[in-house]
Amino acid sequence: MRRPRSLTLAVAALLIGATTFAAQAADRSQPAAAAPATDPSSWKNVRIDGGGFVPGLIFNRKEKNLIYARTDIGGAYRWNQAGQNWVPLLDWVGQDNWGYNGVTSIATDPVDPDRVYAAVGMYTNSWDPNNGAILRSTNRGASWQVTKLPFKNGGNMPGRGMGERLAVDPHDHTHVFYAAEGGNGLWRSTDSGATWAKVSAFPNAGNYVQDPADTNGYLSQNQGLTWVTFDDVSRDVYVGVADKQNNVYRSTDGGGTWARVPGQPTGYIPHKGVLDPVNHYLYVATSDTGGPYEGGKGQVSRLNTVTGEWTDVSPVKLSAGDDLYFGYSGLTVDRQKPGTLMVATQVSWWPDAIFFRSTDSGATWTRIWDFAGYPSVSKRYTMDISANPWLDFNTNPQPPESTPKLGWMNESVEIDPFDSNRMLYGTGATVYGTTQLTNWDAGTPFTIKPMAKGLEETAVLDLASPPSGAPLVSALGDIGGFHHADLDTVPPTFHDTPSLGSNTSLDFAELSPAFFVRVGNADAAPHIGVSNDGGKNWYNGQEPAGVTGGGKVAVGADANAVVWAPAGADVHYSTTRGSSWTKSAGLPAGAEIVSDRADPKAFYGYAAGKLYVSRDGGATFTASAATVPATGPVKLHTVAGRAGDVWLAGETGLLHSTDAGASFAAVAGVSKAINVSTGKAAPGAAYPAVFTIGTVDGVAGVFRSDNGGAAWLRINDDAHQYGNAGEALAGDPRVYGRVYLGTNGRGILYADRTGGPTPPTSTPPTSTPPTSTPPTSTPPSPSPSVSTSAPPQPTSGCAATYRITGSWTGGFQGEVTVRNAGSTATKAWSVGWTYSAGQVMTQLWGGAGGQTGTAVTVRDAGWNGALAANATTTFGFLATTTGTNPVPSPITCAATS
Repeated sequence: MRRPRSLTLAVAALLIGATTFAAQAADRSQPAAAAPATDPSSWKNVRIDGGGFVPGLIFNRKEKNLIYARTDIGGAYRWNQAGQNWVPLLDWVGQDNWGYNGVTSIATDPVDPDRVYAAVGMYTNSWDPNNGAILRSTNRGASWQVTKLPFKNGGNMPGRGMGERLAVDPHDHTHVFYAAEGGNGLWRSTDSGATWAKVSAFPNAGNYVQDPADTNGYLSQNQGLTWVTFDDVSRDVYVGVADKQNNVYRSTDGGGTWARVPGQPTGYIPHKGVLDPVNHYLYVATSDTGGPYEGGKGQVSRLNTVTGEWTDVSPVKLSAGDDLYFGYSGLTVDRQKPGTLMVATQVSWWPDAIFFRSTDSGATWTRIWDFAGYPSVSKRYTMDISANPWLDFNTNPQPPESTPKLGWMNESVEIDPFDSNRMLYGTGATVYGTTQLTNWDAGTPFTIKPMAKGLEETAVLDLASPPSGAPLVSALGDIGGFHHADLDTVPPTFHDTPSLGSNTSLDFAELSPAFFVRVGNADAAPHIGVSNDGGKNWYNGQEPAGVTGGGKVAVGADANAVVWAPAGADVHYSTTRGSSWTKSAGLPAGAEIVSDRADPKAFYGYAAGKLYVSRDGGATFTASAATVPATGPVKLHTVAGRAGDVWLAGETGLLHSTDAGASFAAVAGVSKAINVSTGKAAPGAAYPAVFTIGTVDGVAGVFRSDNGGAAWLRINDDAHQYGNAGEALAGDPRVYGRVYLGTNGRGILYADRTGGPTPPTSTPPTSTPPTSTPPTSTPPSPSPSVSTSAPPQPTSGCAATYRITGSWTGGFQGEVTVRNAGSTATKAWSVGWTYSAGQVMTQLWGGAGGQTGTAVTVRDAGWNGALAANATTTFGFLATTTGTNPVPSPITCAATS
């Protein structure tokens, strides 16, 4: 049953027998009392285009090319005709009101095109802690004011494709109606959305519930009212109701009184109600469920609004029996050609969606495709997905199926009210459109293309930015993830062979970054994929018994160990790159896990309020005595090139350890941390840049520290908060100041500094505990102590500094910083030295070359050969040693300009 809701509202007034809810209409954001220092950054999406359900597309009927799109978890957008892209409108939504990115409905004012309204709120059950709201804007969504409602809205609830639930009265555009779900009835504003009143005269709040037995409240909510439609000629208003016996109501006095429309068809849920005012027809598309994933029967009905006569104009009627295996939604009329309308199936999963078109007010219909002797199919259209090639979903199905599909969940199909040739429609993955629609009537093919540039709706579960190869590899919900070779170009395919469904975690070997592992929630095995080329191509890994989902995975620094905490099974480790697995000891199932980015044998885990450490490649874990948050969620991060350097983000703040988790120090000023990562150090800084998303000095945001957490700079602002963000966060090891931020519905964002001098750095705070020697009962981990050679005199405008960044019995890790000491840019460089104590280099990254005898020669890797005057780059390496490990001298450096 639906949980009872208690409301603490002051009754402001009575209006037409309705309780008025006073607007809490302050600006959507308030200035912080004492804002942290800032370092302005530009934020852009990593291009994927689409990636989620678009349940609503709304054209303004007064101004051409003014179009809005609503999503279920990714906010709202406005179309930019000049750039042929969508502009996000709700990026100001933050962690405290993240549910506003679930948009239940949008209404654009038919009289004043600058005005637009949005009903927001993601869930009507306990998942969203806040009530819903109505947003209003007088500048097309550039800024908003908020009126909070006394109930919740469900932008990501069942029935979210029905609508539109918001509508502006064309006869008095200060009057706006909202058909609420959840049994909350019909609401009206008479002051352009500033205040709202429940219309007590409306007699039916709906009664359709998808699954009354659902105990989490998701499927058991009353789907309520479904749409509001005005007659442009008369003052009549029509409202759809999720009540299979009483589904359409009408007011003939602008909303004062209401009555059930007599003679209406029954038995189905009205998804859409669209009026042709020229021919005086109201069309209603119905289905047997609220959708958006299912629908097996339905009708398209036509009401003559003058005579009151109802006519069944369904393209496939109920009498067709098994040939009708879908309901109807996605209903639209051509306002340039009265009598022309289209409707889409709800839902025809196989072999594809079907669009129907009529040019005689529904008397006869044609289909967008027809069978031409099974399994052959004759199509009136062609699909061009060259802009977003991943939309073929890596499939090559047998006829009658084809790829790419027209789509699914096509609840919004819209013919441009100014252009009969343009149609847009939403799917579960993108927005498609055509500018040749009338070719349908002429019998010539028309082309359908994705129209989703700028609309980024993926849910991001993990990100990795390796030191070489592609700058980013992602793990995403639903569509798996991508190898992002170019951040501004849509990748051709998502992860495949295996795809794994929603990919939950991925990692690479820090010292051998071509090796990647990712895991995901496939319906059946495999749940793991392995790559040896930096995440571009994959093959199936093996898995332990009992695995039901991806969970978390961590890859050892040298790729010789992988630890996996899957769903449905205990934690396991592999020493064979995922081809066989052994149960780990000591770490609880479901743990958060990471690998040390320098010590190949070290792994860390968090579970049930304890930190666990492994020093044998994940075979055994031991609980640390360190104080860490008692409850999650917790995120762990380890630092490249620094053994034992561990950060922990949690509800209580940000913690830092430099002794492999033996102890942690709290980072001052950070009261809450959602995630933490590190990236390329600031010029002149010894420690990598640290990024966190959380609360610093009382302000929520995304922050960077260039001095190990001693001071923080906010790098986003109140206009760029992105709702429920931070499940994934990755600093770029190659670009100072760049960080990748994963969101739950706004895709992947990345930030770059917008210029200006580099903020000053200073020594990390002394509160950070010094490195301590691990207990003698366990093998020692690499020490993060640093040995450095004296910088040589520049040779040919080039200087190199050698340092030991970590050491352990029989081995060490080193790093060399190359600086252009000349006055002109370099094209290439080469560094050399000679070992004197038997050291042998075993791995190298960030450079090319190696060791011959005792001599080492390292050249640039191509991408880092060009250095501006005084610019630096680094390369790193692993080496073995049999005894002492003196720093070699001299370190030679030569460069060509």
